[in-house]
Amino acid sequence: MEYRTFLIKYAEIGTKGKNRHVFEDVLCSQIKRHVEGLGQFAIRRDFGRIFLEAEGNYDYEDLMAELQKVFGIVGICPIVVEERMEYEAIRDKAVAYMKECYGERGITFKVNARRTNKAFPMQSMELNAEIGHDLLEACPEWKVDVRHPEVLLNIEIRNQAYLYSATVKGAGGLPVGTNGKAMLLLSGGIDSPVAGYMISKRGVELEAVYFNAPPYTSERAKQKVVDLARIVSGYAGRLRLHVINFTDIQLAIYEKCPHEELTIIMRRYMMRIAEKLAVENGCQALITGESIGQVASQTMQSLYCTNAVCGIPVFRPCIGMDKQEIVDISEQIKTYETSILPYEDCCTIFVAKHPVTKPILEIIERSEEKLSEGIDELVKRALETDEIIEISPCAQ
Repeated sequence: MEYRTFLIKYAEIGTKGKNRHVFEDVLCSQIKRHVEGLGQFAIRRDFGRIFLEAEGNYDYEDLMAELQKVFGIVGICPIVVEERMEYEAIRDKAVAYMKECYGERGITFKVNARRTNKAFPMQSMELNAEIGHDLLEACPEWKVDVRHPEVLLNIEIRNQAYLYSATVKGAGGLPVGTNGKAMLLLSGGIDSPVAGYMISKRGVELEAVYFNAPPYTSERAKQKVVDLARIVSGYAGRLRLHVINFTDIQLAIYEKCPHEELTIIMRRYMMRIAEKLAVENGCQALITGESIGQVASQTMQSLYCTNAVCGIPVFRPCIGMDKQEIVDISEQIKTYETSILPYEDCCTIFVAKHPVTKPILEIIERSEEKLSEGIDELVKRALETDEIIEISPCAQ
């Protein structure tokens, strides 16, 4: 069956009050962005519903795959339309539709009619009974089951009749662009792309920063991060990736600070630089992929020391997840295979053999005093190396 119209379902947006239309507007804009290049489509709203209508040729599988990446959508329903507002026409459409979708094999079904057009002479309950009766006559092998039907035939009576029985699950969440902007600390690992995806799902726009350490890291490591950013942008939309040369700062820390504290102190300077970039680019928070206890720099004491340098919120959506849960999401969003490519990032090059797992803030701050001569200049130079890469979604 060729579908020309799709009902777009949302959930959380429906709980909004007087600003609900703002969320709907942004959702429609995001849908439009995602379907660009797939064909000609019209988007319209009708009493709490959003409809997407194909105006030319398109590929069904490509369209569904792209709509499933739009945050704010909980379901996509391919529907058939009956323009004639007469019972007989709607009945015939329902019988033909159900036969084409499910054949004449034995199924259980239920009819769920909803009449928003009060000019239509039959009420919802009457439609349920009559359409159900006609379906049983057309296919005697079928049975009605009002509690646990295999197939739920939905009929919406508006200015025309809409029929659908399948709902393709959407990404959920809120449309990107409804909840501010945040700066993602993006490494080449598994966790940070997942963190960016999860915060973007709450309607937050993303920018990202990657700390590069040439010559200790290769161009392939940098390209890996660019590729991860592009995959995440398939959900989050276009974003800017800031590439910062962090080598001189790392070398200074390596030379002047206790080696067991290297990771914590490096992390603190990454957070300082990320916060500067965030403020300069209109971001209200930072995002990291940290999870409690996963590595030495992610113990409670380590996170406390890291947070101490930040003046804006730090979002850690993976904080209570175990590694397998994070891996499962990375596989779902297709970042996993890229994340596990064996190209080192700047954190792993300078890792200590025996990193401190329970750092004390006062001791870390005293160790950083050894950097007081020249570190501000190194931070300034690092910010001046900012290479901005415009990231657009890629086909997956």
